[in-house]
Amino acid sequence: MIAFLPHCGFLSEVSRATRIAGALRSRGVPVVFAARGGPYAHLIDEAGFSWTRLRPALDGGGARRFLDALLSMGRTDEPFFEDEELRLAVDAEVAFLLEVGARAAVTGFTLSACLSTRIAGVPLVTDHGGSFVPPVLAHGLCPAPVHPPDPGMARLPTALQRWLANVVPALLKRSVAQLNRHADRLGVERLPGMMGLMCGDLTLVTEVPEVLGLPRDAVEGWRPRWPHRVRQGTTFRFTGPLYARLDRPVPAEVDAWLSAPGAPVVYLAPTSVHEPFLRALVSQARAAGVRLLVGATLHDVGDLADDQTFVAGVLPNHLVMPRVAAAVIMGGQGSVQTAMASGTPFVGLPYHGEQELNVAVAERLGMALRLAPPAATTPALPEALRRLLAEPAFSAAARRAARHYADVDGAAQAADALLAYLGVDSAAAAAASG
Repeated sequence: MIAFLPHCGFLSEVSRATRIAGALRSRGVPVVFAARGGPYAHLIDEAGFSWTRLRPALDGGGARRFLDALLSMGRTDEPFFEDEELRLAVDAEVAFLLEVGARAAVTGFTLSACLSTRIAGVPLVTDHGGSFVPPVLAHGLCPAPVHPPDPGMARLPTALQRWLANVVPALLKRSVAQLNRHADRLGVERLPGMMGLMCGDLTLVTEVPEVLGLPRDAVEGWRPRWPHRVRQGTTFRFTGPLYARLDRPVPAEVDAWLSAPGAPVVYLAPTSVHEPFLRALVSQARAAGVRLLVGATLHDVGDLADDQTFVAGVLPNHLVMPRVAAAVIMGGQGSVQTAMASGTPFVGLPYHGEQELNVAVAERLGMALRLAPPAATTPALPEALRRLLAEPAFSAAARRAARHYADVDGAAQAADALLAYLGVDSAAAAAASG
């Protein structure tokens, strides 16, 4: 039995979990889901899985607090939980894992699982770090940031900025202070620092070596120079891209908007942001002289709709992205990979190191431009969009990038990596179920 504990405050996390679970189920491996609820929990049901609701329920305030804490990592390092919330979440997860007899627990930003799996004696499998994991940073792939955690960093030489971007994350510890207080109380292993939040016992690196620019063994065979800076015994495995493929059609009204003649359509799809920022992005993007499709997800911004702007909710991005001229996204790996697989150039607005790396990978391939989020609320955004649309090299590079993903089933490879870690032959499991 494989247990999935997704944080349902993030669309990308729920979609990754359901895709891996689907691949496991097709191999005859039983899976179960549990979550504290959240705005995207319904996607578990839509994917055909039932789930157990754990306490304490994730309400709107808790989801906002978690997002604020996530965006503050390396800056102010706000706590992810209220202390009692964390205690109750860990207790509920332990009880669930023991009740279902889980052989492994798969999660992303359900950070309480870092503790509950240790107590339950269950291996933790993570997929949310994407490429932002210790072996990648050890090879210096993180770029000099366009949105540094300390504004003073921008005054340093570029080479020094890049060195710091790759070295400092492993040294940051304030973001795990709350979790480590509870680890001490529970008598389980502490997290070594911020990079410990990106790793499990098995860490799925959801990329292909050709896109990342590192040979497979550089990641999978990596051993830490300073073992105390990483989770003990972590195994890294490449799995290929793993982005959302929501099983829903493009709404008829969105289809009509995409098909209508006129100015090119730019897809504005920044997930996990606050509403005022989204409104500012729409205001600036309009100045590029394009038609906008806004993926508002959870925000009520329907008042922004006009003859230049269509406001939609949660869309099947893998079906929308191939039909637009360009996109504006934050830089989460799921959004970046959707754009890459679709051959769609984009402007990326990275908040933190993981997003900086994701956008920089696409930037290196020639299909993207990076902007600091504050700059995107200025005329810099329409200028970047005009450049993407005017220079054919961006679209050509995006089409080339799409070839790297054309024949890769990331969910299947993630399932096989998990089963191999547990010593289960995936082919034999599939044959036994069939």
